[in-house]
Amino acid sequence: MSRYDAASIEAKWQEAWTEAESFTATMEGGKPKYYVLEMFPYPSGKLHMGHVRNYTMGDVIARYKISTGHNVLHPMGFDAFGMPAENAAMASGGHPKDWTYSNIDDMVEQMKPLGLSLDWSRMFATCDPEYYGQQQALFLDFLDQGLVYRKNAVVNWDPVDMTVLANEQVEDGKGWRSGAEVERRELTQWFFRISDMAEELLDAIDGLDDWPAKVKLMQQNWIGRSRGLQFAFGLTDGPEGFDRVEVYTTRPDTLLGASFLGISPDHPLARALEKDNPEIAAFCAECRKGATTEEALEKAEKKGFDTGLTVRHPFDTAWDLPVYIANFILMDYGTGAIFGCPAHDARDLEFARKYELPVTSVFASAEDEGRTMPEDGGEAYVPPKSERVIYVRGFAGETEQTGEEGIDAAIAFCEDNGVGQGVTKFRLRDWGLSRQRYWGCPIPVVHCEACGVVPEKKENLPVELPYDVSFDTPGNPLDRHPTWRDCACPACGRPAKRETDTMDTFVDSSWYFARFTAPHADTPTDLAAAQYWMNVDQYIGGIEHAILHLLYSRFFARAMHITGHLPESAKEPFNALFTQGMVTHAIYQTRDANGRPVYHYPADVEERDGAVVVRATGEQAEVVPSAKMSKSKNNVVDPAEIVANFGADTARWFVLSDSPPERDVEWTAAGAEAAARHLSRVHRIASDAAASEDGPQAGDEALLKEMHKAIRDVTLGIESFGFNAAIARLYAFTNTLAKSKAGGEAKRASTRALAQLMAPMTPHLSEEVWSLLGGKGLVIAAEWPQADEAMLVENAVTLPIQINGKRRAEISVATDASKEEVEKLALGHHAVVKALEGSAPKKVIVVPGRIVNVVV
Repeated sequence: MSRYDAASIEAKWQEAWTEAESFTATMEGGKPKYYVLEMFPYPSGKLHMGHVRNYTMGDVIARYKISTGHNVLHPMGFDAFGMPAENAAMASGGHPKDWTYSNIDDMVEQMKPLGLSLDWSRMFATCDPEYYGQQQALFLDFLDQGLVYRKNAVVNWDPVDMTVLANEQVEDGKGWRSGAEVERRELTQWFFRISDMAEELLDAIDGLDDWPAKVKLMQQNWIGRSRGLQFAFGLTDGPEGFDRVEVYTTRPDTLLGASFLGISPDHPLARALEKDNPEIAAFCAECRKGATTEEALEKAEKKGFDTGLTVRHPFDTAWDLPVYIANFILMDYGTGAIFGCPAHDARDLEFARKYELPVTSVFASAEDEGRTMPEDGGEAYVPPKSERVIYVRGFAGETEQTGEEGIDAAIAFCEDNGVGQGVTKFRLRDWGLSRQRYWGCPIPVVHCEACGVVPEKKENLPVELPYDVSFDTPGNPLDRHPTWRDCACPACGRPAKRETDTMDTFVDSSWYFARFTAPHADTPTDLAAAQYWMNVDQYIGGIEHAILHLLYSRFFARAMHITGHLPESAKEPFNALFTQGMVTHAIYQTRDANGRPVYHYPADVEERDGAVVVRATGEQAEVVPSAKMSKSKNNVVDPAEIVANFGADTARWFVLSDSPPERDVEWTAAGAEAAARHLSRVHRIASDAAASEDGPQAGDEALLKEMHKAIRDVTLGIESFGFNAAIARLYAFTNTLAKSKAGGEAKRASTRALAQLMAPMTPHLSEEVWSLLGGKGLVIAAEWPQADEAMLVENAVTLPIQINGKRRAEISVATDASKEEVEKLALGHHAVVKALEGSAPKKVIVVPGRIVNVVV
């Protein structure tokens, strides 16, 4: 019997797949297509076990679909632009391009030994000029259709990375990469008109049946449709050109509880006032250094500046409200102005109490009239809109209504009195794509003093990044590169300057799935290929991309349809989405002389006498419960080491077997070793089956029945993403094979079926077992086994026998046996005979298919 040698087996079958071009995607007629895609990685240079789990999941689906007769597209690429490459270049004195491509080479070398069924001929990186040149062509087409535009806007500015950040890239008021406090600045920026599609993007979510509910909810909340009132307060004694302040509110039913008007530090009125008032200018400048998202502003201390101006309440000309500039109001939500109703908004109440402003309730609880009201020191009363409340200052009189009814009444009253208009608005704002950095896709426009902003000609694409740049000075090196920046105007030929902003890297990942359908086309897509391969049938990636990447991709697919690059059927690019859990590992730490933690790699510790110690020093390590693998905590496992020590199939089997794929899985050395032992056992069973003698045996039918049950259960497990359940069933079937007394051919047929069922998870071992047992060709090319329904029917059932209420025995009977036959078999069982001691039973109760009760 040969030993299971993972290294030689895996190399052999990877070469066989390459020679057979097993994974080269073709638009072959007569077969259904299937497009499976994992979110492509950033080329950090180091593959981690999270990558292995993600790509193995996609590989299971891809291999299964190949075996079920599909043309499968399963590509791989790299999301290669972005700040990490620039940071690495600044730290090492190297170049982002060299760093990126070197890392890509390293990661490809780490991926290939995993035996992934990838069509490597389609591989690209988003920093390839061939790719971003087509992205520039898309930009020009979007510009032509009015889907992209340029305007002055208040943006989030990262003072360390010295670039603009999207709202989604600001976490707790800090840049998501640098960790620096983000500031608000006004810059001229390029924007995609994603807000024009807000309603369509929102309504279409209901049709994403195979997306996780939590992802759909996150997108619905982010797009944020709301029904409210748009109206204006009249401004008294305002600066020239300002006689009113527009406000949008989703709670117009609280308008009679207003106590102040608040405006953003970036509101046009605030900017007009700060020109002539140094105090206001200083306050606004301080606000612009603070939090930039709604979530962060909720937690921040509420600060305001009394402008001395007042506005008139729309229903009472004698009712004046003070105008404050407030740090918790953002210009890019609503109109940048709000009316404060402290009684019914916790943020407004905090502000009002700080500046001693009136607090007036509009409604009270219909269930608890004895509650302490906000004006009497209680908390802000903010009931759900669906809850019934008593309106004491309502627009339909003092009545009991739900919040929705109160809002409708307020809008109707205001419209009838010419105060405002009921409107539907969305939280979603246009996507600012300008970034002030070098390592990104150049925006293909030119600035000409005579012609203005001029699109570059498509025949001049790609506008390539220059290589000879320096990062010695902070800021965008493209601004300091005259031979690249200075150019001729494409329209008039006069001297002009290129746009030096580059595109947000989320642009790169918002259409890569479409490019994979024809990665070498001289246009962004080949429409025939896109028509054939799109949509992505199964998309796999992390929940952290629920808003940014997935929402932007949905917008891009629609924009690409408008510009003729995708068919209408691809407006929703991902038919099914699966969000996988993380791979975790315990953290091992000791303390230095100052008490600071020192982290140790798993390979550098061992267990001695019940404690975990550092191998080199013997110092006992503190074990922190399992956490996400992180380089900063050194709790990472190198996939290359696992492949070298155990083989790729062991790594694949373990990351799939230990937990449902949507949950986290903890990597343990013991678990990996157990997986390796099991695969060795399968190899031994196959060797035994290959050597077993022919001839029918009594156990043949029972084994073949179990084989068909395994085919049914594993198939269902794969199709439902229950990979761990499928593997549990394969463990059970392996045990059945090991114990079976079946004859040679029955055992060989069952072991070949085991190889096929394991092939999506452990493709190398499965090819070896398939070949060892005489399987024809490659197992990847073999048709997926089908369960015979007739073999799934149980011909016998096991019934327990209770004697005087206690279980004493069991019998096996035909499933169609009559009560009389069951009773006869039960009374003949030796345990029943012994209990009866020659007497007749007092009673025998047969429950068909369930149980036999004997009373003696």
